[in-house]
Amino acid sequence: MSRPCQLILALVFLTRLPLGRLLPPRVMPLSEAAWAFPLAGAVLGALAGLPLWLMGPGLLPAALAVALAVWLSGALHEDALADFADAGGGRDRADRLRIMREPTIGSYGAAALTAAMLVRVAAVTALGPVALIGAVAAGRVAPVVLMRALPPARRDGLGQGAGRPSRRAVLAAGLTGALVLLLTAPGPGAAALAMALAAISVVAVSRRACRLLGGQTGDVLGASAVLAECAALVGMAALT
Repeated sequence: MSRPCQLILALVFLTRLPLGRLLPPRVMPLSEAAWAFPLAGAVLGALAGLPLWLMGPGLLPAALAVALAVWLSGALHEDALADFADAGGGRDRADRLRIMREPTIGSYGAAALTAAMLVRVAAVTALGPVALIGAVAAGRVAPVVLMRALPPARRDGLGQGAGRPSRRAVLAAGLTGALVLLLTAPGPGAAALAMALAAISVVAVSRRACRLLGGQTGDVLGASAVLAECAALVGMAALT
């Protein structure tokens, strides 16, 4: 699969952009496109920032930008975050995996979604659209790392079907996310803090996923993207 096709696959998976017709008519492993996740995130962040580009800074444009980001991604990661949070209320591993497949959202999931939305809106209000690009790109490095680091918790589902990216793909994704952050953060210190907090969030999700589930699932991967994005935004806003 060529690099452009891999980038398109990453955009099709991570956004609602109608690009599927540009892909070849065969099944392509998602793991081969993992290196391009941060690039797809940068595109998503740039498009989501349109209210801020057009209306200028402020609480309302920031809220619209976050809402647009959720819509453009089909709420894929937000749904995953809610499911992963709800899994914490399960009695054992089997019960937690069952909870994550239920279509309803519990109190843990609702609280996690509310907190994530508030953090993103508050941080984007302070930072503006350029930093949003870097945070979304950095957030999409997290699932690539966990796809490589953790075994699938199920024998089916996205966590299993996505495959395991190569070390080179993980390195490429990490370097791309770091570069985009450096180019979009308010300063080198803000970029460094954003990277550090995003990395800490990935470690925290990894440890919790191993303890609760014994590995990663699609919900774990999606939740890691949202939490790393939030962490990057907090890191940049803290030094603004």
